[in-house]
Amino acid sequence: MKEKLLPFDMVAMLDSDESISEYLSQVLADGDSDELIRALGYIAKTKGMAKVADASGLGRESLYKALAPGAKPRFDTVLKVVRALGIKLRAEPA
Repeated sequence: MKEKLLPFDMVAMLDSDESISEYLSQVLADGDSDELIRALGYIAKTKGMAKVADASGLGRESLYKALAPGAKPRFDTVLKVVRALGIKLRAEPA
């Protein structure tokens, strides 16, 4: 008997502001910039890419390109996306 595995959908796991905050906090703690961009992409999908694009002042296609795997968006672009997602970043002593 063969078992069938279902694909993992990160977007489905991000179903509340608390889960988004915890996920993003873990990604930031890991310090991997590629993973941060990927995480912002997942979060943007949960919020609606068109809505995030509009709120960030980016075109929808530009947003997809900026958050695509391997993308290296400018820091100001990342900040625009973070603000459009309604996320507040804070610094604290390590």
